[in-house]
Amino acid sequence: MQDQNNNQPSADGLAAAATAATKKGGLPPVHLWNPPFCGDLDMRIARDGTWFYLGTPIGREALVRLFSSILKREDGRYYLVTPVEKVGITVEDAPLFAVDIEAEGAGRDQVLRFTTKTGDLALASCTHPLKVRRDSVSGEPSPYILIRGEGEAALWARIDRKSFLRMVDFGCHETYDGDSWFGLWSSGEFFPVIRSSELA
Repeated sequence: MQDQNNNQPSADGLAAAATAATKKGGLPPVHLWNPPFCGDLDMRIARDGTWFYLGTPIGREALVRLFSSILKREDGRYYLVTPVEKVGITVEDAPLFAVDIEAEGAGRDQVLRFTTKTGDLALASCTHPLKVRRDSVSGEPSPYILIRGEGEAALWARIDRKSFLRMVDFGCHETYDGDSWFGLWSSGEFFPVIRSSELA
């Protein structure tokens, strides 16, 4: 739906269309929707997971969750999609933001569960892998977990600092790719974070 005054996409129109298309009990099937591109919307997801519309933070948590449920990534860009329209938005880093981590078990039997700011749940595994990027200048780590999709359509969540510090408590050293790495076990998979030699 578009704003009748200027024929441009609007947040209210998107919210109404998304609500109408959303079925109870799960996320809407955005991967099946291929509506026409209707332009860009002045909406931004900041590095800390805060959503902005027209430069103002969106204060309604339910609305942010609704918008996050219709996120789609195509050709390196992020969109909000409904069955009838697709609008571009700006994402500073990752489109989702993980704010909590829980660990069950220990060692190779450990399972790590992540919760995002918008209510997504994911168990770190081969289908929800962890990755850590390091700043080429400062060396500061930025951890992520895959929440939805795969390949070019993947939606990753940046993991917040407090959760990352807790991740360190759940880590261990293992031989990986012929070298010793500090990393994490979850769901039978080992996810390397940093070479052991770099921690010495």
